[in-house]
Amino acid sequence: MSVWMFFRIIWIILAVVGGAMLLPIGTALFLHEYAVIAGFALPAVISFIAGIACLRIKTRETLSLSTRAVFLLVAAIWVAICLFGTIPLAVTSYFPSFTDALFEAVSGFTTTGATVLSDVEVLPRSLNLWRCEMHWLGGMGIIALTVALLPLLGVGGFALIKAESTGVEKGKITPKIANTAKTLWLLYLGFTVVQALLLKICGMDVIDALSYAFSTLGTGGYATRNDSIAAYHSLPIEIVCTVFMFLAGINFSLYFYLLARKTDEIRKNTEFKTYLAVFFLAVFVIALILVPHFGSLGKALRYGSFQVAAIMTTTGFGTSNYTQWPQAAQFIIFALFFIGGSAGSTSGGFKVVRWVVLAKQAHNEILRMLHPHGVFTVRLNGMPGRKDLVYTVASFTFVYAFLTFVTTFLSTLAGLDVMTAFTASLSMIGNVGPAFGSLNPAENCGFLPLALKWWYCFVMIAGRLELYNLIIFFLPDYWKK
Repeated sequence: MSVWMFFRIIWIILAVVGGAMLLPIGTALFLHEYAVIAGFALPAVISFIAGIACLRIKTRETLSLSTRAVFLLVAAIWVAICLFGTIPLAVTSYFPSFTDALFEAVSGFTTTGATVLSDVEVLPRSLNLWRCEMHWLGGMGIIALTVALLPLLGVGGFALIKAESTGVEKGKITPKIANTAKTLWLLYLGFTVVQALLLKICGMDVIDALSYAFSTLGTGGYATRNDSIAAYHSLPIEIVCTVFMFLAGINFSLYFYLLARKTDEIRKNTEFKTYLAVFFLAVFVIALILVPHFGSLGKALRYGSFQVAAIMTTTGFGTSNYTQWPQAAQFIIFALFFIGGSAGSTSGGFKVVRWVVLAKQAHNEILRMLHPHGVFTVRLNGMPGRKDLVYTVASFTFVYAFLTFVTTFLSTLAGLDVMTAFTASLSMIGNVGPAFGSLNPAENCGFLPLALKWWYCFVMIAGRLELYNLIIFFLPDYWKK
């Protein structure tokens, strides 16, 4: 791949992100927040002009993406959009340093939702809308959007999808991967519109309704109020957000099968059944534990189900500070940090399907002890999994654990206690947002040393790309011809 084609694709993606800035620009004009308009308008105009130029300039070059080029392109796209999204934040006085603005943007696009701000309500509403919109753009995946646009360049995109996500299963729900990306984005957009309308009916104004729909469907967690969803004191709003967080944690291809009336694909989906079981079991147990704490089963279910959905789907919203709950309830929340949502969803984390594979392999090993000559295989969705499936998941587990321990160690060097450091590492790598200790839901990341914020930016992007796509650059073999 030539340097020209490399930057051509990146500029087209930045043009799309620049186009997304029209929403906060329009909001700023409507609300007379003129001070922030230049911070949006300048990058939007530059990227749009460059993107149009890249599209209009014809080339006879046929793009062939090697494995190395795909990894580099995916990483470059994510770094570029994070830096690009930093500009509207960095030019304001609300972020004390470029590092803080970058941290906020990376946390936004990777749908982590950790913030450096102690008071988000002082921000112009257009800036808060942009923070939430970054979640929405990063949630379905910038690469999925890239793939939808690549036919304009005569480029296939399945390799990019595979590089962005190292999930257990990657497939096409339509004959062409570009059509798959468009289908998923239309579903994503549809969910967003429906949730925004419901939140508006429940009492939010239009801007807040759209902001929280962006954050919820992107499973990010940025809020326009300091107390997050709790600030509204509204059961209907909490129910809507709980339901859509839960829906966002499901593999989006299942919605396509639902629309296509392929209900058998849904019924036999192993990960979906496990996701349902873990979610409702966690809600049931936490609710029983919280009854004495809140005084009634209704309140226990209200706050317990919301927080289970927020942590398991890595959204990170809050209606109650779970670090003040009974220890047993805190333990379940802590366990959910390790699980995450479904593969193919907007959620981060380890992903349910990987735990399914590990559990099935453990069961097979026990059976092998009883029947030494037996032949056992891991079955997913009623079908035998590929032979290297367990090796793939096992290696990912090692990398995930190794990066978590390294990040925990670096966090303790920066002055965090072990519990805060460990849960913050799980939160940043899993793109969850809140943690325990001094980074609990009521606190923010503003006090962290600058060096640690840069490291967290790295692991947030690595977690969003499911580790390999960034870590591969540290291997000498990548750079060998």
